[in-house]
Amino acid sequence: MERTIVGIDIGTTKICTLVGQVDNQGVMRVIGVGVVPSRGLRKGGIVDLEAVTRAIGQSVQKAEQVSGYAINEAYIGVGGSHIASQNSRGVAAIGRGDRPVDRDDVERAMENAQAIALPHNRRVIHCLPRGFILDGQDGIKNPLGLMGYRLEVEVHIITGAMSAIQNLIQCVEGNRISPIDLVVQPLASSEAVLTEEERTMGVALVDLGGGTIDMAIHIDQSVWETLVRRVGGNHITLDIAKGLRTPFATAEDIKIRYAHAIPSMVNEREVIEIAGFGDKSLYTISRRELCDIVAMRVEEMIEIIGQEIRRSGFDGLLPAGLVLTGGTANLRGLRELAEQRLQMPVRIGMPRKLYGLVEAINSPAYATAVGLLLWGMQQETEGREGMYGGEKTGIERALEWFKNLLP
Repeated sequence: MERTIVGIDIGTTKICTLVGQVDNQGVMRVIGVGVVPSRGLRKGGIVDLEAVTRAIGQSVQKAEQVSGYAINEAYIGVGGSHIASQNSRGVAAIGRGDRPVDRDDVERAMENAQAIALPHNRRVIHCLPRGFILDGQDGIKNPLGLMGYRLEVEVHIITGAMSAIQNLIQCVEGNRISPIDLVVQPLASSEAVLTEEERTMGVALVDLGGGTIDMAIHIDQSVWETLVRRVGGNHITLDIAKGLRTPFATAEDIKIRYAHAIPSMVNEREVIEIAGFGDKSLYTISRRELCDIVAMRVEEMIEIIGQEIRRSGFDGLLPAGLVLTGGTANLRGLRELAEQRLQMPVRIGMPRKLYGLVEAINSPAYATAVGLLLWGMQQETEGREGMYGGEKTGIERALEWFKNLLP
């Protein structure tokens, strides 16, 4: 039986709605695409509720027109500097060792792992098992059916600000769309671009968006670290706009057309023509000057990535290196500069595992949106209950917490 899945990526620079159809062989085919510029967002956070709601509506309408499918529910990408994470551990007693571990045991261990002290304004979005320990034996990925006395689980917990989550849901529901689940953007991007071998060996997925850098570190098929930092591609554009005294839209255009992360790779005699403010509408500058401005910000971003990898304690444990995705990953010379500065393998992550209208989304800028479709396909294959059953989706937990806040 064919299924239709919708993902909406609400980013700082663009809002992308994808409609995917899964056939009987489990192959995802993109049948609808709707992309519009973002409005009302800053560094991943909502600053104008009405503007974001309208932009989502425009994106959804475009995707409906292309696909011929009426959208009423979707998987939603959530990002922004309010995202944080931490690791925890939970324990559940199995009994006298005379019965195998069942789903209730796993659920109890997971619930105990989530019993952490959180500020009242923060809520859990994801609780991801990193591994299980049964009677001291670690490295267990699926404990179901094993005999034992004591089950422990190590989890990675991703949280978000309650107000940011509420505002996001309000914008989506303002278009008569029900969120099925909220998915943190670097996790969605990971679904779209990472290979199984990279996840196993150790890799850092870095999503370079317009307003933020989102990172997810994967080791041994599990997520070990996620983080968001408030710097992104729009900061490069703003540097160009200020340095060359040109409108933001013009700065974005020349960044895409002429910018290079390594100025020495550009002919110093090459010049470009740009539009400025005031009466002087057009003037020429050296392309090397543009690249010098860009390189300063890019090197800062690469240094932040390196610092966070070292801070997390996984420096040297990522043989698969870095996979860069997001719109800023298209910047010329970025991959080479990152490889040089961080001394590890670096590649650009392109969306994978898709058919249909792939030409329209064949770019790292659409990795999150594609990942939302793949995340949704996996969740619906598992009955929307998670890997071990019984675990509520992020949106179900969020809605329950919202109800508890009501008088």
